[in-house]
Amino acid sequence: MMKFPEGFLWGASTAPHQIEGNNLSSDWWAREGLVPGMELSGDAVDSYHHYRDDMRLLAESGLNTYRFGIEWARIEPREGQISRAGLAHYRRMIDEALRLGLTPVVTLHHFTNPRWFAEQGGFLNPAAPAIFARYVTTVTEILDGVDWVITMNEPNMLAMMMMLQEQMRAGQQNEWQSPTVEGDSSRDQIAASLPTPSPEFGQRLVDAHHAVRDIIRERTGARVGWTVANQALTSTPGNESRLIEVRHDWEDFYLDAASGDDFIGVQSYSSQQVDENGLVPHPDHPDNTLVGTAYRPDALGMAVSHTWERTGLPVLVTENGIATADDARRIDYTRAALNGLHEAIAAGADVRGYLHWSLLDNFEWGHWGPTFGLISVDRTSLNFDRHPKPSLGWLGDVARRNSLTN
Repeated sequence: MMKFPEGFLWGASTAPHQIEGNNLSSDWWAREGLVPGMELSGDAVDSYHHYRDDMRLLAESGLNTYRFGIEWARIEPREGQISRAGLAHYRRMIDEALRLGLTPVVTLHHFTNPRWFAEQGGFLNPAAPAIFARYVTTVTEILDGVDWVITMNEPNMLAMMMMLQEQMRAGQQNEWQSPTVEGDSSRDQIAASLPTPSPEFGQRLVDAHHAVRDIIRERTGARVGWTVANQALTSTPGNESRLIEVRHDWEDFYLDAASGDDFIGVQSYSSQQVDENGLVPHPDHPDNTLVGTAYRPDALGMAVSHTWERTGLPVLVTENGIATADDARRIDYTRAALNGLHEAIAAGADVRGYLHWSLLDNFEWGHWGPTFGLISVDRTSLNFDRHPKPSLGWLGDVARRNSLTN
């Protein structure tokens, strides 16, 4: 039996655009359906109206933490127009989490922007840090009782998406690629055909993150950090120096920018190699997941160990999971990932919690096929019926014991 630290956070994560539905003022809503290969989010799984059901199922399972996001486009649908109803909705979510005994972990930006902000150039606009700070200052009004705040989700993946959008506008790319779905046109192959996200893109996000850290701390007292997509990279023989270069551009640049934060969010799903040309696409294999990644539950321990060594910051695993239609495989993957996480803790990493991706099967950024959730949703039913999977109960039992039994 492997015990986890006292007070360990056990939970699941979601993102607003992926679950809420009808995010009408978002740049993603405007983009959907206009790009080949991109499906529509539509009603999503209507968690905007069913968040109480979702939190109740999470809490009843034995989990004690829920990571969810605040959608900027709902708070400020037009520049300078603040929706008090939008703020009240997310305050009700925080209150419901607290009522159920759940620790809320709140994300302020999860890939989506208000359409007006995107039309001004988004984070490439020199005024973006000030604009983002204005939004964040507004949101701090409703964050009482929230001890964990994530400013921005996966800035390294967001920088890649920003680059891809710029190249599509320039006519250099004509197919949208989800940041989570890989396969025949994986982000790894995009990375091979496009320049690696330049420091210009990444630095714009760093500037925005740094612009709001002290605002959040001073106005709420919460811990502040951001999350990084950790790829658990390894080198092919003789390419160790190339690994350092690639890992810096895709990951370490953003880990280093967390200096001065209160924690760092680790988001890990699989491992990947680097050769002399850069990232090596995941080879076809029958064990690959529904998004084309290799089945590598050991990646979590690798990612946590590297992040801890690089930053020295307390680690919160904010995403880890597998896209599969076989829930028994989800349990096997999660058990193995937690085994590796426990080994990293035993080796000295300061890890504060584990949040599974995702609570719900959801809209995977242009695709409905991949299923990551601990709960499935019948999107054809009027009530969007929720159906907990065995993996939810299994993870809840781990949380209740605060230990893992092999």
